[in-house]
Amino acid sequence: MKEKMYQMMKDKLFLVMLVLGLLTIVAAAGAVTIQRGNRAEKGDPYYSVEEGGQIVAEETQTPMQVAGNSEAQEKTDTKEDSKKQETKTVHETEKADKESQAAMAGAGNDTAKALVLDFGDTSALGWPVEGNVLLSYSMDSTIYFPTLEQYKCNPGMVIQGDVSMPVYAPANARVLEIGSNEEIGNYLVMDLGNEYKAICGQLKEIPVVENEYLEKGQILGYVAEPTKYYSVEGTNVYFQLLHQDKAVDPLDYLE
Repeated sequence: MKEKMYQMMKDKLFLVMLVLGLLTIVAAAGAVTIQRGNRAEKGDPYYSVEEGGQIVAEETQTPMQVAGNSEAQEKTDTKEDSKKQETKTVHETEKADKESQAAMAGAGNDTAKALVLDFGDTSALGWPVEGNVLLSYSMDSTIYFPTLEQYKCNPGMVIQGDVSMPVYAPANARVLEIGSNEEIGNYLVMDLGNEYKAICGQLKEIPVVENEYLEKGQILGYVAEPTKYYSVEGTNVYFQLLHQDKAVDPLDYLE
């Protein structure tokens, strides 16, 4: 009797354990289903439920930055920065040049104002070059020109000099004209003031320009080879003085 009761209790306990196990399995399955449903509703980035209940992984699409575009943009920005810097440098250089030119012009104006072009009858001329007088001024009578082999009047002086010797401004002056002809070669015409003018010829490497003011003793050029009109006389400087556009004897004014 006791064995029968013990066997019945054992069978009941087994049934209870079996029922509890089935309930646990059912509960677990329900929980999994509910969790999957929640993930589907919330838009789980990793899973989605397709028809048939199969779970598949979703492809996560993350925008990718194209390296080429980035490098191209950086190169473009670098080029633009370089162009801006170059433009800035050019503007700064042009500004500096203009300021330098303005400063030089200002200095030139100050020098010009300081020079007084007031040559007169009692004023003295400096020698444009130191040397012997090869041909003197002569407008009242003729003198002999060896190269031309003839006698003729001479409106100026021909002063001996060596090639490349410096030639000096005879007085404070303003350059009126720079020219050249076959007789006296390269020459300068200078305004001395009070209708006095001076002409220096047979020059080369003239460092001055028209309208430039010259101080007495300033270099205005260098002695050149003589033209064909003075080949026998030799290397020289042609020097002429005019008053009211009429030739006068420079020797009367030279120091």
